[in-house]
Amino acid sequence: MKIAGIIPARYASTRFPGKPLADIGGQSLIERVYRQVRQTTCIQEVVVATDDERILRHVLDFGGQAVMTRSDHASGTDRCAEVAEALSGFDIVVNIQGDEPFIRPEQIEAALEPLLHSSDAGIATLAKKMDRREDVFNPNVVKVVFNERGRALYFSRSPIPYLRGIPEAEWPGDIDFYKHIGLYAFRREVLSELTHLPMSAHERAESLEQLRWLDAGYSIAVSVTPFETIGVDTPEDVARALLEGLGQ
Repeated sequence: MKIAGIIPARYASTRFPGKPLADIGGQSLIERVYRQVRQTTCIQEVVVATDDERILRHVLDFGGQAVMTRSDHASGTDRCAEVAEALSGFDIVVNIQGDEPFIRPEQIEAALEPLLHSSDAGIATLAKKMDRREDVFNPNVVKVVFNERGRALYFSRSPIPYLRGIPEAEWPGDIDFYKHIGLYAFRREVLSELTHLPMSAHERAESLEQLRWLDAGYSIAVSVTPFETIGVDTPEDVARALLEGLGQ
C-alpha cells in the first residue's frame, strides 16, 4: 500500500503572513515540518502543496518536493485533494499541518494505523488526552468524543462530554477529555469524494470542516497519541515552539 504525505502551505495569513518561511532555530517552519514527515518510514513521497512561488522556491532549494496549487481553495483538504489527483499509484494520502514544526513520525504512524488494518473507515485522525483543565473550556482547542471502537462521534469547540451534576470547577473529574489533533489520513477515493460535499449545518455552527464529513455519514477513526503538538499560529509562538520542541 503506497502512502503520500501532503503538507498544505499558504503564504497569506491574517495573524502571521509568510508563516511557512519563518525561522525556527535556523530552519524555516516548512522545512522542519517536511523533514519530520520524511522520517516516517511508511510514507513513500512527501509533497508541499502551496499557492505561493516563494514557498515553492524555498522548498525546492532545501531539496524538498513542492507543487503549485490553485489559490482559491477553501481548506487544506481541498489543496491536498488537488495534489492527490496528480499523484499516481497512491492508496492513502496524509494531510499534515504545515505549522507544527515538531510533529513526530510516531504521530503520523498512529493516525495511519486504522486505515492500514481496518476497512471500515476512510478517514483517520488523532486525539490526545488533555492535561490542562483550561484547555477543556478553551474554544480554540477542539475536543473530540469517540466510541469504544475508536470512531468519532462528534467534534466541538465546547467541552464534550458535558458533566451533568458536577460543578465546572471540578471538571474533568472521573472522565477523560480529548483534544483533537488536526492530522488526517484519507483513503484516496474518499478524499476525492469529500471535496464535493456541501457545507453542513454543524460545520457552519462550529467552523469545523470534519463535521461536514460526519454529517455526510463518513466514519472517522480516532487514534490516541501520548504526544502533544506544538503549533505556530502567531509570531509570538515561534519562541515557545522552539523552546518546547527542542526540549522534547
